[in-house]
Amino acid sequence: MRKLRRATKRKIIETVIISVIVMIAALLCIFPFYWMILNSIKNPDLINQGSAAIFTTDLTWDSYKAVFEYGDGLLWRAYLNSFIIAAIQTVGTLFTSSLAAFAFAKIRFKGSKPIFGLFISTLMIPGQVTMLPLFMMFAKIGWTNSFLPLIVPGVMINTYGVFMLRSFIVSIPSGLLEAAEIDGCGWFGKYFKIVLRLIKPALVTLGLFTFIGSWNNYMGHLIYLSDESLTTIPLLIAGLKETHMTGANWGRIMAASTLSIVPIAIVYLACQKYFVQGIATTGMK
Repeated sequence: MRKLRRATKRKIIETVIISVIVMIAALLCIFPFYWMILNSIKNPDLINQGSAAIFTTDLTWDSYKAVFEYGDGLLWRAYLNSFIIAAIQTVGTLFTSSLAAFAFAKIRFKGSKPIFGLFISTLMIPGQVTMLPLFMMFAKIGWTNSFLPLIVPGVMINTYGVFMLRSFIVSIPSGLLEAAEIDGCGWFGKYFKIVLRLIKPALVTLGLFTFIGSWNNYMGHLIYLSDESLTTIPLLIAGLKETHMTGANWGRIMAASTLSIVPIAIVYLACQKYFVQGIATTGMK
Protein backbone atom coordinates (compact mmCIF):
# COMPACT_ATOMS: atom_id res chain seq x y z
CA MET A 1 0.00 0.00 0.00
CA ARG A 2 2.82 2.36 0.89
CA LYS A 3 4.62 1.54 -2.34
CA LEU A 4 1.45 2.31 -4.30
CA ARG A 5 1.07 5.66 -2.54
CA ARG A 6 4.70 6.54 -3.18
CA ALA A 7 4.40 5.58 -6.82
CA THR A 8 1.21 7.64 -7.17
CA LYS A 9 2.80 10.62 -5.42
CA ARG A 10 5.89 10.37 -7.60
CA LYS A 11 3.76 10.19 -10.73
CA ILE A 12 1.81 13.30 -9.67
CA ILE A 13 5.05 15.21 -9.02
CA GLU A 14 6.48 14.16 -12.39
CA THR A 15 3.26 15.22 -14.14
CA VAL A 16 3.31 18.62 -12.43
CA ILE A 17 6.97 19.20 -13.31
CA ILE A 18 6.45 18.19 -16.95
CA SER A 19 3.34 20.39 -17.18
CA VAL A 20 5.22 23.39 -15.79
CA ILE A 21 8.11 22.86 -18.22
CA VAL A 22 5.72 22.53 -21.18
CA MET A 23 3.83 25.67 -20.14
CA ILE A 24 7.04 27.67 -19.84
CA ALA A 25 8.19 26.44 -23.27
CA ALA A 26 4.79 27.31 -24.75
CA LEU A 27 4.91 30.82 -23.28
CA LEU A 28 8.41 31.35 -24.67
CA CYS A 29 7.17 30.32 -28.12
CA ILE A 30 4.05 32.48 -27.95
CA PHE A 31 5.67 35.60 -26.48
CA PRO A 32 7.26 36.88 -29.75
CA PHE A 33 3.85 36.78 -31.45
CA TYR A 34 2.25 38.49 -28.47
CA TRP A 35 4.95 41.18 -28.52
CA MET A 36 4.46 41.74 -32.26
CA ILE A 37 0.68 42.06 -31.96
CA LEU A 38 0.95 44.29 -28.90
CA ASN A 39 3.31 46.70 -30.63
CA SER A 40 1.11 46.74 -33.71
CA ILE A 41 -1.79 48.18 -31.67
CA LYS A 42 0.26 50.12 -29.13
CA ASN A 43 0.20 53.92 -29.28
CA PRO A 44 3.13 54.96 -31.54
CA ASP A 45 4.16 57.58 -28.97
CA LEU A 46 4.94 54.82 -26.49
CA ILE A 47 7.20 53.11 -29.02
CA ASN A 48 8.93 56.47 -29.63
CA GLN A 49 9.61 56.74 -25.93
CA GLY A 50 11.20 53.29 -25.91
CA SER A 51 8.50 51.76 -23.76
CA ALA A 52 9.00 48.01 -23.27
CA ALA A 53 5.87 47.46 -21.19
CA ILE A 54 4.41 43.99 -21.65
CA PHE A 55 0.92 45.26 -20.78
CA THR A 56 -0.67 48.57 -21.71
CA THR A 57 -4.14 50.01 -22.18
CA ASP A 58 -3.02 52.82 -24.49
CA LEU A 59 -4.01 51.04 -27.72
CA THR A 60 -4.88 52.31 -31.18
CA TRP A 61 -5.48 50.99 -34.71
CA ASP A 62 -3.48 53.81 -36.34
CA SER A 63 -0.64 51.51 -37.37
CA TYR A 64 -3.02 49.19 -39.24
CA LYS A 65 -4.72 52.14 -40.94
CA ALA A 66 -1.31 53.41 -42.07
CA VAL A 67 -0.39 50.01 -43.50
CA PHE A 68 -3.65 49.70 -45.44
CA GLU A 69 -3.17 53.22 -46.82
CA TYR A 70 0.52 52.74 -47.62
CA GLY A 71 1.25 53.04 -51.35
CA ASP A 72 -2.40 53.52 -52.30
CA GLY A 73 -3.49 50.06 -51.27
CA LEU A 74 -0.17 48.33 -52.00
CA LEU A 75 -0.92 45.80 -49.27
CA TRP A 76 -3.68 44.11 -51.26
CA ARG A 77 -1.47 43.90 -54.35
CA ALA A 78 1.33 42.40 -52.25
CA TYR A 79 -1.11 39.86 -50.79
CA LEU A 80 -2.27 38.84 -54.27
CA ASN A 81 1.25 38.55 -55.68
CA SER A 82 2.48 36.50 -52.73
CA PHE A 83 -0.54 34.20 -52.93
CA ILE A 84 -0.12 33.65 -56.69
CA ILE A 85 3.54 32.72 -56.30
CA ALA A 86 2.99 30.49 -53.26
CA ALA A 87 -0.10 28.73 -54.62
CA ILE A 88 1.34 27.91 -58.05
CA GLN A 89 4.65 26.78 -56.60
CA THR A 90 2.91 24.60 -54.00
CA VAL A 91 0.62 22.84 -56.48
CA GLY A 92 3.40 22.37 -59.03
CA THR A 93 5.86 21.10 -56.43
CA LEU A 94 3.39 18.54 -55.07
CA PHE A 95 2.74 17.18 -58.56
CA THR A 96 6.35 16.91 -59.75
CA SER A 97 7.75 15.75 -56.40
CA SER A 98 5.13 13.03 -55.99
CA LEU A 99 5.74 11.79 -59.54
CA ALA A 100 9.50 11.63 -59.02
CA ALA A 101 9.10 10.02 -55.60
CA PHE A 102 6.76 7.39 -57.05
CA ALA A 103 9.26 6.59 -59.80
CA PHE A 104 12.17 6.23 -57.38
CA ALA A 105 10.13 4.19 -54.89
CA LYS A 106 8.20 1.74 -57.06
CA ILE A 107 9.58 1.72 -60.61
CA ARG A 108 12.69 -0.39 -61.03
CA PHE A 109 15.01 0.90 -63.75
CA LYS A 110 18.72 0.63 -64.38
CA GLY A 111 20.76 2.99 -62.23
CA SER A 112 17.82 4.08 -60.08
CA LYS A 113 19.75 3.88 -56.81
CA PRO A 114 22.87 5.78 -57.98
CA ILE A 115 20.67 8.42 -59.61
CA PHE A 116 18.63 8.83 -56.44
CA GLY A 117 21.81 9.05 -54.36
CA LEU A 118 23.20 11.72 -56.69
CA PHE A 119 19.85 13.51 -56.55
CA ILE A 120 19.82 13.51 -52.74
CA SER A 121 23.42 14.73 -52.59
CA THR A 122 22.26 18.08 -53.97
CA LEU A 123 20.80 18.76 -50.52
CA MET A 124 24.36 19.42 -49.38
CA ILE A 125 24.76 22.35 -51.80
CA PRO A 126 23.88 25.64 -50.07
CA GLY A 127 21.42 27.89 -51.84
CA GLN A 128 23.95 30.75 -51.74
CA VAL A 129 26.23 28.79 -54.11
CA THR A 130 23.65 28.61 -56.89
CA MET A 131 22.11 32.05 -56.32
CA LEU A 132 24.40 34.01 -58.66
CA PRO A 133 24.52 31.44 -61.52
CA LEU A 134 20.73 31.15 -61.45
CA PHE A 135 20.32 34.93 -61.53
CA MET A 136 22.68 35.23 -64.52
CA MET A 137 20.85 32.46 -66.35
CA PHE A 138 17.41 33.94 -65.71
CA ALA A 139 18.66 37.40 -66.68
CA LYS A 140 19.89 36.08 -70.04
CA ILE A 141 16.55 34.47 -70.89
CA GLY A 142 14.60 37.53 -69.74
CA TRP A 143 12.88 36.03 -66.72
CA THR A 144 13.99 38.64 -64.19
CA ASN A 145 11.34 41.02 -62.86
CA SER A 146 8.71 38.31 -63.19
CA PHE A 147 7.30 35.49 -61.10
CA LEU A 148 8.89 32.75 -63.22
CA PRO A 149 12.27 32.51 -61.39
CA LEU A 150 10.38 32.19 -58.11
CA ILE A 151 8.07 29.42 -59.34
CA VAL A 152 9.79 27.30 -62.00
CA PRO A 153 12.93 26.14 -60.07
CA GLY A 154 10.88 25.01 -57.08
CA VAL A 155 8.41 23.20 -59.30
CA MET A 156 11.03 21.52 -61.47
CA ILE A 157 13.14 20.21 -58.60
CA ASN A 158 12.46 19.92 -54.88
CA THR A 159 14.96 17.45 -53.48
CA TYR A 160 13.60 17.46 -49.96
CA GLY A 161 10.05 16.97 -51.24
CA VAL A 162 11.04 13.96 -53.34
CA PHE A 163 12.99 12.44 -50.46
CA MET A 164 10.12 12.95 -48.03
CA LEU A 165 7.40 11.55 -50.30
CA ARG A 166 9.54 8.61 -51.38
CA SER A 167 9.89 7.50 -47.76
CA PHE A 168 6.08 7.39 -47.54
CA ILE A 169 5.54 5.66 -50.89
CA VAL A 170 8.11 2.94 -50.11
CA SER A 171 5.92 1.81 -47.19
CA ILE A 172 2.95 1.15 -49.49
CA PRO A 173 2.67 -2.64 -50.00
CA SER A 174 3.57 -3.67 -53.52
CA GLY A 175 0.59 -6.03 -53.40
CA LEU A 176 -1.76 -3.09 -53.72
CA LEU A 177 -0.06 -1.94 -56.90
CA GLU A 178 0.02 -5.48 -58.28
CA ALA A 179 -3.72 -5.82 -57.62
CA ALA A 180 -4.32 -2.52 -59.41
CA GLU A 181 -2.25 -3.76 -62.35
CA ILE A 182 -4.40 -6.90 -62.56
CA ASP A 183 -7.44 -4.61 -62.71
CA GLY A 184 -5.94 -2.88 -65.73
CA CYS A 185 -4.22 0.13 -64.17
CA GLY A 186 -1.02 1.40 -65.73
CA TRP A 187 1.64 3.35 -63.88
CA PHE A 188 -0.34 6.58 -64.02
CA GLY A 189 -3.47 4.75 -62.86
CA LYS A 190 -1.59 3.38 -59.85
CA TYR A 191 -0.21 6.84 -59.17
CA PHE A 192 -3.54 8.69 -59.30
CA LYS A 193 -5.89 6.06 -57.87
CA ILE A 194 -3.74 4.51 -55.13
CA VAL A 195 -0.54 6.36 -54.30
CA LEU A 196 -1.95 9.90 -54.10
CA ARG A 197 -4.79 8.78 -51.84
CA LEU A 198 -2.51 6.92 -49.45
CA ILE A 199 0.07 9.68 -49.09
CA LYS A 200 -2.42 12.52 -48.56
CA PRO A 201 -1.00 13.44 -45.09
CA ALA A 202 2.51 13.61 -46.55
CA LEU A 203 1.29 15.76 -49.45
CA VAL A 204 -0.41 18.18 -47.07
CA THR A 205 2.74 18.38 -44.93
CA LEU A 206 4.97 19.08 -47.92
CA GLY A 207 2.43 21.52 -49.32
CA LEU A 208 2.35 23.45 -46.07
CA PHE A 209 6.14 23.63 -45.89
CA THR A 210 6.31 24.76 -49.52
CA PHE A 211 3.61 27.40 -49.14
CA ILE A 212 5.19 28.90 -46.02
CA GLY A 213 8.67 28.85 -47.57
CA SER A 214 7.45 30.58 -50.72
CA TRP A 215 5.36 33.12 -48.77
CA ASN A 216 8.37 34.11 -46.64
CA ASN A 217 10.98 34.00 -49.43
CA TYR A 218 12.33 37.50 -48.94
CA MET A 219 15.73 36.97 -50.60
CA GLY A 220 14.30 35.50 -53.80
CA HIS A 221 11.68 38.23 -54.09
CA LEU A 222 14.31 40.91 -53.45
CA ILE A 223 16.63 39.57 -56.15
CA TYR A 224 14.15 38.99 -58.97
CA LEU A 225 11.34 41.53 -58.43
CA SER A 226 11.84 45.27 -58.92
CA ASP A 227 8.56 46.73 -60.19
CA GLU A 228 6.19 48.06 -57.56
CA SER A 229 3.33 46.18 -59.22
CA LEU A 230 5.14 42.91 -58.38
CA THR A 231 5.63 43.75 -54.70
CA THR A 232 5.09 40.86 -52.28
CA ILE A 233 4.49 40.79 -48.54
CA PRO A 234 8.19 40.37 -47.53
CA LEU A 235 9.17 43.26 -49.82
CA LEU A 236 6.35 45.41 -48.43
CA ILE A 237 7.54 44.89 -44.85
CA ALA A 238 11.14 45.61 -45.87
CA GLY A 239 9.99 48.73 -47.68
CA LEU A 240 8.27 50.00 -44.55
CA LYS A 241 11.46 49.53 -42.57
CA GLU A 242 13.68 51.23 -45.15
CA THR A 243 11.33 54.12 -45.82
CA HIS A 244 10.35 54.90 -42.25
CA MET A 245 13.32 54.81 -39.91
CA THR A 246 11.79 56.67 -36.97
CA GLY A 247 10.66 54.73 -33.92
CA ALA A 248 7.02 55.73 -34.37
CA ASN A 249 6.82 53.65 -37.55
CA TRP A 250 7.87 50.40 -35.91
CA GLY A 251 4.18 50.06 -35.14
CA ARG A 252 3.49 49.94 -38.88
CA ILE A 253 6.14 47.28 -39.36
CA MET A 254 4.64 45.20 -36.57
CA ALA A 255 1.17 45.67 -38.04
CA ALA A 256 2.33 44.56 -41.49
CA SER A 257 4.13 41.56 -39.95
CA THR A 258 0.97 40.58 -38.07
CA LEU A 259 -1.09 40.80 -41.25
CA SER A 260 1.51 38.70 -43.10
CA ILE A 261 1.01 35.67 -40.84
CA VAL A 262 -2.78 35.63 -41.21
CA PRO A 263 -2.83 33.57 -44.47
CA ILE A 264 -0.25 31.14 -43.06
CA ALA A 265 -2.32 30.67 -39.91
CA ILE A 266 -5.47 30.05 -41.98
CA VAL A 267 -3.72 27.50 -44.21
CA TYR A 268 -2.22 25.71 -41.20
CA LEU A 269 -5.54 25.53 -39.33
CA ALA A 270 -7.25 24.17 -42.45
CA CYS A 271 -4.56 21.49 -42.90
CA GLN A 272 -3.78 20.84 -39.24
CA LYS A 273 -5.39 17.39 -39.12
CA TYR A 274 -3.44 16.02 -42.07
CA PHE A 275 -0.27 17.91 -41.10
CA VAL A 276 -0.10 16.27 -37.66
CA GLN A 277 -0.91 12.89 -39.20
CA GLY A 278 1.80 13.34 -41.82
CA ILE A 279 4.41 14.18 -39.18
CA ALA A 280 3.37 11.36 -36.85
CA THR A 281 2.98 8.52 -39.34
CA THR A 282 5.36 6.89 -41.78
CA GLY A 283 3.07 6.45 -44.76
CA MET A 284 0.10 4.21 -43.97
CA LYS A 285 -2.12 3.52 -40.98
